[in-house]
Amino acid sequence: MAENKIIEELRAKLTDSLEENNKFLRSEAERFAEAGNREGVDAATQLLIEIMPQEQKEEIQRLTHVDGMRLDEMHDKIMQLVKEKNLTEAKSLAERLYKKITIDYRDGENSKFVSLRNPFEDNLYQLKYKKDDKILNRTPFDFAAYITTYAYILVETGSPLDAIPALEKAMEYNPLDCAPRFELAEVYKLLNNRRMLIETSRATLEVASSPVAIARCYANVGYALTDMGEYDDAVAFLSASIIFAPHPAIPYELRDIAERKGSPIKKPTQEDINAAMEKYKIPYGPNEDVVSVAAQLSANYLMDKDIPNALKALKMTYNLTRDEEIKKIILKYEPDAPMAVPAPEDKSEAKPSIVQTVNDNPEK
Repeated sequence: MAENKIIEELRAKLTDSLEENNKFLRSEAERFAEAGNREGVDAATQLLIEIMPQEQKEEIQRLTHVDGMRLDEMHDKIMQLVKEKNLTEAKSLAERLYKKITIDYRDGENSKFVSLRNPFEDNLYQLKYKKDDKILNRTPFDFAAYITTYAYILVETGSPLDAIPALEKAMEYNPLDCAPRFELAEVYKLLNNRRMLIETSRATLEVASSPVAIARCYANVGYALTDMGEYDDAVAFLSASIIFAPHPAIPYELRDIAERKGSPIKKPTQEDINAAMEKYKIPYGPNEDVVSVAAQLSANYLMDKDIPNALKALKMTYNLTRDEEIKKIILKYEPDAPMAVPAPEDKSEAKPSIVQTVNDNPEK
């Protein structure tokens, strides 16, 4: 549905009450956001701004624009510059965007800004990270993603150390987004800081909500242990990574270990994997809180008869647990649903990424 059509449909439902219109449009914006309908969100937001008093409109304009450009449009421009390999101009714009975000969206004494993207992240944040009575203010755009892009540009332009505090700031806005955590792990690879690579991977496992994310954490630990000469432990972690989500780089890593040892590697048993995990205080499998929140969301959506969102939550729960009872529920509502673990999304056009293979040169 085109944005202008949505605007007309929403406008037709407005009344003479500013308070009722505000409540209605905010509710519609949230509904569109949960459905991933960006045109709907933009339409509801545009109408919200239209009905605001002039003073509020000016404040919204100040908070959401830089030199007349909306923050999301500015990020889109940065992404295009990165795609065109124009990192000098991209860095200049990304730095301005970063400063805008960190100055205008600072935490207050009784409030905190967060860039949570969906009900799952919202619920998990409340469970794992909300330790005080601060009011959570939702940012208008995905600031964690915007700052992660800035960090990537810093690395690409030769400033990996400067990328670390930027990525830590990205995680403050959304500690449940694995993307900045994985970028931070890649920075520690570049800096040969194996201890922090393992620490970062351990922390990422606490919020990893897909088999692909879990697998990448184990692969990163395997990378660090290979460099440390702990070859048997590295094999255990790389094997665990394959169990959760195969990656084409892993066989090269295993071959590299065999060449370093000068002898064939032995396939570890599950007991071997568990022992290696325990040695480094790294859990095997998904975090219990992650599974619990996904399962509870599934139940809530089913009770509300919100089948599309229920299926999303059920599939997340199934992919993490492989519970056959959950599989039956999914097939009840979507008989032809694929049950395989989904492949990583191709985000090459959506967000640049620091080297994501386990080894920078897997052929070597």
